[in-house]
Amino acid sequence: MKLKELKIDTWMGDPTNCYIIVDEDSKETMVIDPAGEVEQIEELINIMEGKLKYIYLTHCHGDHILGVTDLKNRCGGKILIHREDSEGLNNPEINLSPYIGVGEIELEADSRIDDQDLIHLGNLQFKVLHTPGHTKGSTSLYCEEEMCLFSGDTIFRGTWGRTDLPTSSREDIMKSIEEKIMILPDETIVYPGHGMMAMLKDEKPIYLELKPKLF
Repeated sequence: MKLKELKIDTWMGDPTNCYIIVDEDSKETMVIDPAGEVEQIEELINIMEGKLKYIYLTHCHGDHILGVTDLKNRCGGKILIHREDSEGLNNPEINLSPYIGVGEIELEADSRIDDQDLIHLGNLQFKVLHTPGHTKGSTSLYCEEEMCLFSGDTIFRGTWGRTDLPTSSREDIMKSIEEKIMILPDETIVYPGHGMMAMLKDEKPIYLELKPKLF
């Protein structure tokens, strides 16, 4: 697996992490959360000789989807998002696009995904984990072979995603982290939607300490 990360400034705080994944044999490519700077994304895909197959959205917020339409027009690819966040792609009150100063964003997903769905990229296999809390349709994407998790805004290094936004829930995000993410192997590398990557084993003590206070 070839992996490139772009930090894209959307004027909503921390830059959004956009990930470009290429299967080395087939050159099939997936872009996770193209928040902008589409020319640079396209350039990296071409440098890696990639063929864009999927545009994967971890959730529907404007700071993760701003570049989707332009990228699809340039490179093709199917837009994937969890069915419970698909409506948010066309609802500015949910996707918060007015807050990043670009007006309303309107998108349609090509496919609506569900928990435990498998996404294949050449020889690579990714499992969809429905991890609601930041939004009701937030997902994380897990590759067992590569021991990595693309967590969107569910879990970051040292903390978790905001739960004061439309369709969010603190109870749900804690449940998602405890039941879907903390059960993964300690050596899993977490690639979040913002900030630095982390090793899952370093994050587990945070939630073990919180658990007695929450449940």
